[in-house]
Amino acid sequence: MRKAISRITASVIIAIILIAVGLLVVYLTQQPTGTRTTPYTVATSSPTSTVSTQTVSTPATKKIKVAVLFDVGGRGDLSFNDMAVLGAEKAKKDFGVEIVYQTPRSLDDMVPLLESLSKSGEYDLLVLIGFLWTSPLNATADKYPNQKYALIDSTTGVVRPNEVDVVFREQEVGALIGVIASGMAQSLNSSIVGAVAGMSIPPLWKFHIGYLFGIKYFEKVTGKKIDLIWQYTGTFTDPQAGYKAGWNELEQGATVIYGLAGLTHVGMFNAVIDWNKQGRGKAFAIGQDASQEWYAPQYIPVSGSKRVDVGVYDVIKMVVENNWRPGILSLGVKEGGVGVWDLDGVRYFAEIAYETGKLKDLTPDQVVKIVNETRNKYIPQYVWDIVNNLKKLLEEGKIEFKMPSNESEYNAIISALLKGDLNAALSKGSV
Repeated sequence: MRKAISRITASVIIAIILIAVGLLVVYLTQQPTGTRTTPYTVATSSPTSTVSTQTVSTPATKKIKVAVLFDVGGRGDLSFNDMAVLGAEKAKKDFGVEIVYQTPRSLDDMVPLLESLSKSGEYDLLVLIGFLWTSPLNATADKYPNQKYALIDSTTGVVRPNEVDVVFREQEVGALIGVIASGMAQSLNSSIVGAVAGMSIPPLWKFHIGYLFGIKYFEKVTGKKIDLIWQYTGTFTDPQAGYKAGWNELEQGATVIYGLAGLTHVGMFNAVIDWNKQGRGKAFAIGQDASQEWYAPQYIPVSGSKRVDVGVYDVIKMVVENNWRPGILSLGVKEGGVGVWDLDGVRYFAEIAYETGKLKDLTPDQVVKIVNETRNKYIPQYVWDIVNNLKKLLEEGKIEFKMPSNESEYNAIISALLKGDLNAALSKGSV
């Protein structure tokens, strides 16, 4: 066990360095003709929003300069923060904006850093990545009314003319993945699925609600009982914690584990890989945010998408086009903000990994082939039918999830779901 844990350190460090450098190189250079196409259209698509009638203007003649501020975890997580880089680098390529990246040294450094950048007047937009920026933004935004801010993956709860909050309906992607995980477990003659989560914060509460909803929805439709092991690690930056949590869940009988912890859940991937290679049983991992299948396509056949890149790109586009729309921008299945990565997405991210030297033993074509074969073998058509029916309900607005406003409400919804009350998670419609 200790040897298995120690082996992940070097590989994870290499992965972090290569993916960070690679993402920058790929988007700073022109893509080779015919080698890779973007599997999505990055454009504002009439998202659900609550907006202020006030506007903050940007001079059209000035070269736009944007600072993207990560939380203390920084880049290199292969998922959430690196998806933000994707969106920013695409905006840089499309619009010619200048992008600067910064990471605070600690939680205590977040307010001073935000104050310093705001006071400088140097940036047309400060993009804050992650829930941990919520309080620092509330402490800063009113002091600098001419500074535009975009908070990604949270809301301050205050409508300001200089602030856009981009939130995601994580319950929706969680629900789709919950159905898929349940179906995969059944294909493995198992009735237990797991999740390795990061910190107990509102976006993860929503993931938990959605994932459990999807599991119980699968139960309702098929009559097949599925149990969930959910574990918070308290961190998004510790692969060893992810390895330990993943291994513990495997020992408890989980055969499919959902990664919801950024860099931490890369450690969970490694636990699943070792579990299989040691002959302890067949098990799979599920990625999140970016398509992470390329990391180990034999063992990661599917990933949920959370299009942080779309949110970052869209707020930069607002500034570039002098079309600032303060308020809350909500992205879900209908807007293409969350979902399940298709094979085009799998190929796209595999090509990035290949071009940056991280994907060494396989070609992108081989990754897609393995993923497709594994999906066909372990995710039966009836599972996709359930997923597509649920997706249609979400797209048509026939069901909508509640947004827990506090931990007590979150816990109450989880408790009701565990008892089989799916409608306790819904603010509109019923199933």
